[in-house]
Formats: sequence, C-alpha cells, structure tokens
Amino acid sequence: MPEKFDLVVIGTGSAASTVAMRCRQAGWKVAVVDSRPFGGTCALRGCDPKKVLVGAAEVVDWARRMSGKGIRAERLRIEWPELMRFKRSFTDPAPNRREQSFSKAGVETFHGRAHFVGPTTVEVGNDRLEARFVVIATGQKPAELRIPGQEFLVTSDQFLELDELPKKILFIGGGYIAFEFAHLAARAGSDVTIVHRGARPLPHFDPDLVDELVRGTRELGVEVQLGIQATAVERTGNGFTVHASASGEIWKSAADMVVHAAGRVPEIDDLNLEDAGVEWDARGVRVNEFLQSLSNPNVYAAGDAAATAGLRLTPVAGYDGVIVATNLLEGNHLRPDYRATPTVVFTVPPLASVGASEQEARERGLEFTANKEMTGDWYASRRTGETISGFKVLVEARTDFILGAHLLGSDAEEVINLFAIAMRNGIRAGDLKQTLFAYPTHASNLPYML
Repeated sequence: MPEKFDLVVIGTGSAASTVAMRCRQAGWKVAVVDSRPFGGTCALRGCDPKKVLVGAAEVVDWARRMSGKGIRAERLRIEWPELMRFKRSFTDPAPNRREQSFSKAGVETFHGRAHFVGPTTVEVGNDRLEARFVVIATGQKPAELRIPGQEFLVTSDQFLELDELPKKILFIGGGYIAFEFAHLAARAGSDVTIVHRGARPLPHFDPDLVDELVRGTRELGVEVQLGIQATAVERTGNGFTVHASASGEIWKSAADMVVHAAGRVPEIDDLNLEDAGVEWDARGVRVNEFLQSLSNPNVYAAGDAAATAGLRLTPVAGYDGVIVATNLLEGNHLRPDYRATPTVVFTVPPLASVGASEQEARERGLEFTANKEMTGDWYASRRTGETISGFKVLVEARTDFILGAHLLGSDAEEVINLFAIAMRNGIRAGDLKQTLFAYPTHASNLPYML
C-alpha cells in the first residue's frame, strides 16, 4: 500500500527545504526524498564549502600582495589537508542536522532516488509515496561532455573532497567553477591550466572586467587557453593527457588531474517525468508564472530544476521555495520577480554583476551612460596592494535608474548588493550618489562609480 501525503518534495536543498518546512508548519503531511546526504548542493558541495576554501586563498593573496609593504610572507602557504579538515567541520555535520530538523518538524524523510510512477506518485526503493502535490527541487549535476575518456574527469563535488591537491591540474571549461578552483589551487601550489572552447571565458559577465580578471589569472601563473575544444581525455601512466583542437590544429596537455568545469544541467533526466505527464527540456521542468508544471497542475518545480528566467543561485532557489510554498498553501497568485539578482565569481579578487550588460542595454534600445574605470590606482586598491580591480555602471539617461553594475576587486561581492538594493527598489543614481557611506570602505567608492 502506498503511503499518502499532502506533499512530496524531491530534494533537500534550499528550495526543497523551504517548501517542505513551510507546508509542514501549515499542518500538511509532508515527505522529502533525496538520493544524496541531506542538505543540497550549497551546504555540502557548493557555495558554503567553496567559500571556506576561498577564504584561505584570500589570506594568502592579501599577505603576498603586502610583501615588501611591511609584511613578510615568504613562508606563508596553504596546508591543504588541514584546510580540508576545517572545511569538513562545516560540511560533515550538515546532513544529520538537516535530517534532524525535518524530523523535529514532523517531515518524513526518505533516502534514495525518486521515480515517478504516476501523476503524483513516486517510488523510492521499496517505498511508494502518493501525494496531492509533488515539488521537484533536485538541483543540478555536471553536463555530459560526450567525449572519449570523460569517465576520468573529476567533478566539482569530488574536487571539494580531495585529501591531497595534485601538482598539475587542468580544468575543462571556462566558467565560474574553473576560475574559482583555479585561483584556489594555484595559491595552494598547483600548476593550473584552464581550457575553454570560446573566445572569452565567463560569458555572462562584463567582457572588459573578464579580460582584466584573465590578465590577473595569468599573472597568478594559471595558463588560460581560449578557443580550444577538448576532444578526449586519455590515461597516460599515473596521469592524463587532454586532447583538443584549436582552429583545426591538434593541441594536447598532460595533467595529474582533469576537472569537469564545462557547465551543469538540471538533475531531472532519470525521474521518469513522462510517467507523470511532466514536460521538461534542457533548462528544466517547464513551468508557468507560478512555478507550476505546464502539463501537470499537481507538480511544481523550484530552483535549478525549473526552467525559469532566474539565475541558478542558492538565494534564487530559496526564493523559489517561498513562491511555491505560498502558491500551494494559498492558491496560485504569487509570481517570482528575478530583477536585480546579483551574482559573483569568487575568484581572488571576486567578480560581481547585477542587471544588464552593455550589450543587453543596447539591444533593448536604451540610452545610457557607461561609467567605467580600472581602479588599481585608487586608494582602496593601493592600501592592500590590489592591482586587479575595476567597475562598470550603466545609468539610463532618461530616468537616472541604474541598469547594471559590474565590479571587480576586493569586497565586490559585498558592494554589489548595494547596487542590487538600489535597482530593485527604484533608487535613482543621483539619490544613491548623495548617500553618506562610512569611510574608508569599499562601499564609500560607490558614489564615484555613478
């Protein structure tokens, strides 16, 4: 006999946990299902552990930048095994804590991969769960590269669990995973190469600031190879050889480890969505404006599993969870508003962005000014030895509204939030420029960017 629930949530990350807990608090009978340890990508194998490791790289970088300016950093280094033990002090307790929070709230938990066997019925091992509603919040997984030897690739999940860091590492792909891990690995003493098939990496960020970041990355000692398409990975002795093509020519490079950094896709392909009558595509479950399945009204999707305009970020997933829970409990009326969502590449220094790019603003036919400058000679950069920094801020001529902000440099991940607040709440550039900020801080530079 199937167990009956008001709601079954597939996943235990930010979106899934938000939906499950809110509906349980409203008195619903709720179950959650996950084939991995409870907690989701961010807490276990994404932003949280990554930022712990990046913090060590920031310490090393700051000290080395200040070498000869009153700081002696000759013996400073990252002890990788010790750093990983520190990282695990955050990740190891997380699954049990998350499961205990579910149990304490009265949410029933199931371990295993869920498969639909009907419109709102899923099987998990020998258990059959039947519900009034099902929410799909399964996150993402690495995309299939479909090249010979892809089984030799290390995923970002596995990289975050390395007990020892290899001497020579090659990243296939030029997105945020490659650049964040490359900056970390290089400062920990590894020889690092990034191979990207496009002419410019980090394609969703401002190209001028990306060029500056690439310059800084190369100065760090990372080999950044652009316009090169990986075609195969071959095991050779104790290491690997990556074969690639560049403008019709053969290119190859040896490495002790090859890391998959070539994109992620929704982890929904094995849920048997067809058996539930749920339409989906490469972007995720096809949903309407209420995050409800277009083809099965009793199924909703949130976070990375939903084909929405929202960025694939943890805050967006949690926000989607609020939208879905509200619409389940109160009927469809709440729509997500993804305007002015900031996003950050946690390199050292970080690259941050919110709103429109120059190209997007032009394509929309907007009249605007683009305030831009490389700021390595500004006081905020010089006092910490920072040479890789800059900004670009777009302000609409007619309304004085900020259309987009793009920052590179220390504390960019914090200052970008001020721009997001202004953009989301309709604060004009002139008004923001008149704000009195504490000085000296990176935020106090904001008026000079407008």
